Amino acid sequence: MLIVIAILLIVALALGGLMIYGKVQMGKVPGLTFEDALNYTTQGKTDARITVGIIRDDQASFTVYGENGQILPPEKHTYEIGSLTKTMTAALVSKAIGEGLVNPDTSIDAYLSLPAGKNYPTVAELLTHTSGYNGFYFETPMIGNFFSGKNSFFGISREMVLAKCKSLDMNKDSYGFTYSNYGYAVLGLVLEAVYEKDYTSLLNEFVQEELGMSATKISEHDGDLGNYWDWQENDGYLSAGAVTSNIEDMLHYAQLQLEDNPVFTRCHQSLKAINAASESHKLMGIHLDEIGMAWILDQENGFIWHNGGTGHYNSYLGFNPENRTAVVILSNLGPNDRIPATVLGVKKLLELKECVDCVTY
Repeated sequence: MLIVIAILLIVALALGGLMIYGKVQMGKVPGLTFEDALNYTTQGKTDARITVGIIRDDQASFTVYGENGQILPPEKHTYEIGSLTKTMTAALVSKAIGEGLVNPDTSIDAYLSLPAGKNYPTVAELLTHTSGYNGFYFETPMIGNFFSGKNSFFGISREMVLAKCKSLDMNKDSYGFTYSNYGYAVLGLVLEAVYEKDYTSLLNEFVQEELGMSATKISEHDGDLGNYWDWQENDGYLSAGAVTSNIEDMLHYAQLQLEDNPVFTRCHQSLKAINAASESHKLMGIHLDEIGMAWILDQENGFIWHNGGTGHYNSYLGFNPENRTAVVILSNLGPNDRIPATVLGVKKLLELKECVDCVTY
């Protein structure tokens, strides 16, 4: 018994020490420059490939960084962009609104075959994560995914997403902000219903043919960096985070956000005040003040942004409409691996904001 107690005390002290160490280390991050943060994140990471893209003075450029912040040849690596997919789903909804196919203030039972007598969120509530839906709902495939190490949403079909939607009754007048992958899965179903086409075809045709982003698509588990998530053709969560892309396409996508295009400007308009930034967020300079159609509005800094993360990738796209600068960070490191792309992106945007004559990296 004494040995067990001693071991428990040692473990408790060790965990407490790690927590204190972690807080001390995190406390250093706000004072780091972008370069310092990048070097720390890639320190000792032999396989790290972090691509940093910048738009400034209507000129786009990018740099690929490897281990210890070393500059590598400018290859256009293929990255999972995770939840940045949601901004593309939102753009498709915006397109449907402009074509008169969707009313953002109409509840989703106008577009989906759902039981009568229940309350359903509006399209706008799904877009702003204020539908009351959870981030996700448990489905049986998640058990196998956990043990096999697959993407948690692998094998959760459209039919499962719709069945869960039929079972839920959102009976409150309003709900607060809860980031919901499930909500964007439902938006994918709405888009399929109004366009009578599967989401993969919708997304690929939209980004490749209409936006000119030829390397962007629903993941086919191909690319040069490896460790991509598996997806199935009938998966219901494709619209929440299944896109892969490269820096050239994502810089083009960032440039589109800076132009006067109604499909995108509609997405940037504030729909809800959410005030969702934690103290940790604020410490890192990250603000979630309001939300448009997927895009987060940082009123403190004047930025509009979104990020994404999968098992082995994390990404960030933010832009400053006032000085027409944008930053794209694409990383093949996981979102919890040292300093995430979001923090790196905010640091770079702040540097561009504060230094008019700074050199573009």
